[in-house]
Amino acid sequence: MIGKILLGLLAATTLFFTATPMGRYIARAGWEEAQILRARRPIPELVADPRTPATVREKLRLVLDARAFAADSVGLRVKESFTQYTQLEHDTLVLVLSGAYRDRLKSYTWWFPVVGRVPYKGYFDYEQAKRARDHLRDEGYDVYLRPASAFSTLGWFNDPLLSTTLREDSLDLANTVIHEVTHNTFYAKGQAIFNESFANFVGARGAAWFFRARGQLQAADEVEARWQDEKLMARFWERLYHSVDSAYDAWPLDSTARRIEARDTVYGRARVALVHELGPQLKTIGPRTLERLRLDNASLMARRIYLTDLDLFDRVWAKESRDLKRAMARITELAKDEKKPFDALRRYLGEPIPPEPPEITRRSDP
Repeated sequence: MIGKILLGLLAATTLFFTATPMGRYIARAGWEEAQILRARRPIPELVADPRTPATVREKLRLVLDARAFAADSVGLRVKESFTQYTQLEHDTLVLVLSGAYRDRLKSYTWWFPVVGRVPYKGYFDYEQAKRARDHLRDEGYDVYLRPASAFSTLGWFNDPLLSTTLREDSLDLANTVIHEVTHNTFYAKGQAIFNESFANFVGARGAAWFFRARGQLQAADEVEARWQDEKLMARFWERLYHSVDSAYDAWPLDSTARRIEARDTVYGRARVALVHELGPQLKTIGPRTLERLRLDNASLMARRIYLTDLDLFDRVWAKESRDLKRAMARITELAKDEKKPFDALRRYLGEPIPPEPPEITRRSDP
């Protein structure tokens, strides 16, 4: 009987991974992760190797230092992440796809085992990513496909440093290391926006603290300047989100063409404000970058995944005497098992709870 049960489970598992889109997707992701893990080399070994270029050796040392700082000072659960290095065969690690309705602020979401629903999907197969993008676009969604240089397996595997990440400058590199190991420490199921925004906060504040502890005050100041710009951008996306939502409210749901025309008018005005009003306030983001930013529902919703209520995290940090370790402990305690973790933070700060945002639309995989 036990043998029959095991054979049945094996058959069901095999069928899942070969006959279902999600099964094939997970199998491909597992294969790519296995390739990354197989090509790993210990970072200390590369640092000691005289054949390693000096610039690479310096960055690798920085990664080890940032990882140690994340564990010892910030109190993050680093596990075995970033102790090894993988040189990829290509310049792009993964393409990330986001989708959204064109006539309302609702994201397309995908369901994954363990993590639940998330409003993005990563593809190691670039042609598959383009087909998925085209499929969503043909169905009438706004789509946003962009590259990512790093990702976290939430501590399930020994995430190595990747060559795509190593191309970042030293400030962003330290930020990325601390950001990614934050996911090892706390990851709320089905709360992608909170998880990524929280990790952005920890990465930025942690990197600034890291460089100040090393006596690199200019580097720390630059990290903080980039963080201030991120918060300015987050406020811009917040205002834009509500402006688009208000434009939709002026027309009934069945007036699709009118609703899209109204939101396009808002995006047109936002482009001017982004470049000519917000641009002069930014210290680390140039006008060319702003001019190239895409403005539609998919890109807006995707950016808000990483840039939602960043000031809220900073206010908790300030209330906890600007102590990052204490602020993280407080935030994770408040957000744990919460369906609305941002509201939990507001209650702690004694701030009003804003109206509930539109519900994220749940759809199956394209």
